[in-house]
Amino acid sequence: MHQADLVFTHGPVHTGDGARTRASSLAVTGERITAVGHDEVRELIGPKTQVIDLRGKLLLAGFQDSHIHAVYGGVELAQCDLTGTTGVDEYLRRIREFADDHPERPWITGGGWSMESFDGGLPTRQLLDSVVPDRPVYLLNRDHHGAWANTRALELAGLTRQSPDPADGRIEREPDGTPSGVLQEGATGLVARLVPPTSAAERLAGLLRAQALLHSLGITGWQDALLGEFNGQPDPSDAYFAAARDGSLTARVNGALWWDRDRGAEQIPELADRRAALRHGRFRADSVKIMQDGIAENFTAAMSSPYLDACGCATANSGLSFVDPVALRSYVTALDELDFQVHFHALGDRAVREALDAVEAARAANGRRATRHHLAHLQVVHPDDVPRFARLGAIANIQPLWAAHEPQMDELTIPFLGPERAAWQYPFGSLLRAGATLAAGSDWPVSSPDPIAGLHVAVNRTEPGATDGRVFLPEQRLDLASAVAAYTAGSAHVNGLDDTGSLRVGQLADLVVLDRDVFAAPAEEICAARVLRTYVGGALVYSAE
Repeated sequence: MHQADLVFTHGPVHTGDGARTRASSLAVTGERITAVGHDEVRELIGPKTQVIDLRGKLLLAGFQDSHIHAVYGGVELAQCDLTGTTGVDEYLRRIREFADDHPERPWITGGGWSMESFDGGLPTRQLLDSVVPDRPVYLLNRDHHGAWANTRALELAGLTRQSPDPADGRIEREPDGTPSGVLQEGATGLVARLVPPTSAAERLAGLLRAQALLHSLGITGWQDALLGEFNGQPDPSDAYFAAARDGSLTARVNGALWWDRDRGAEQIPELADRRAALRHGRFRADSVKIMQDGIAENFTAAMSSPYLDACGCATANSGLSFVDPVALRSYVTALDELDFQVHFHALGDRAVREALDAVEAARAANGRRATRHHLAHLQVVHPDDVPRFARLGAIANIQPLWAAHEPQMDELTIPFLGPERAAWQYPFGSLLRAGATLAAGSDWPVSSPDPIAGLHVAVNRTEPGATDGRVFLPEQRLDLASAVAAYTAGSAHVNGLDDTGSLRVGQLADLVVLDRDVFAAPAEEICAARVLRTYVGGALVYSAE
């Protein structure tokens, strides 16, 4: 009998295997799991075996993030960081301090401000001018669908009251038409194109900074949701490829190549060439990202009926479909035929329907292929479309952290959707009951990349630490096992990593050890759990001990 390299004993071990959900011991030889069971696994312990006594701590498959922007997130960690607060005075203090600490920077960049901090979700250029009047400032908001610019940045971009809105965005304005300092969606590119691009070295450093953070949160793999140039942001693909080639990429990464919404099917051969070129070691780019709509908070998510105004009356705006929905069907059919996975951004109920219609067209033309198309975000889903996910084999890619009462939801979303549509938000439970496959992710740096926080909200439908007792659509809660499956096996399925996501013999030993058995504790305490160790292919990539 062979000797294992690594043996975990005195579990619990949550296997994620439907035939046997619990074990107490697990053995690893090389990169793979070679035994799962109980005391008999100890027979594989030899003189060179490393033995980890779990002492009741939980071992489970490594988390995977099905929708994340890791390089962007890592780069932003080195810029002006406005996350973790909603105080306007604190924003201004941090911006002034960052500018003072970096006199050499021609632009002040970063972000993470929250729309809830400002009346109507709209800060002003004058606020930024009060702390940095002499250099351009460009700060993305928390969801990265809008940006806050000072007067100097707007002047450099040539934006005046005569400047038209781009087709895919909006310039917020003062009463006389002067740009007010907020740019929505595609309008962000009007200023972003002037921001000095990050260098290849800065992008690689950002990736490695992000990877260390994600491993510390138990994440062993992810799908990067945007590989390409977008709104003035450089393509992060080179960072992944460089890290894969030099061995510093320890995570397993699938990338989603950006679909240029100003172009059509003529870009498909280029995407196929990029897929072939971007493949090395633990990195590949087998997906195509199509952003079908915007977000609800700035009224660009595509809805099947108009948004309401502050008085509850219907407006003339139903949001934006960035890709013509009829053309979308032919694009997705062509991509599907080339074995590309399509990764949709679909947030409003009209965008969800348009994406599902495109998947349905591809299935009708090409048959049921193993392309694993998935729809990310799914904020508003019409009840008629919930059963279509299972029927079409379209995966529901959920971002659980957003499914809770918080100011952006309560003040900037629910009143403008109205009660009927507000009740269709983040229907995780309905999707699961209808047979959909769930994958889970964070959209970091839009929101925290911490899977434990995401699990907490998926199960409780309340934010970690919430004390007001309000549960957001409680019938859409997931049980913990299903939520864990979404963050492990579900995301592994989306990422095409079929030998990860569960703890079975022959699977890759991508593992995480938590400091407690979350299955044995009350649901409201899930968020208290912490990651102690993370392994990828049996190699320790993070330890808190």
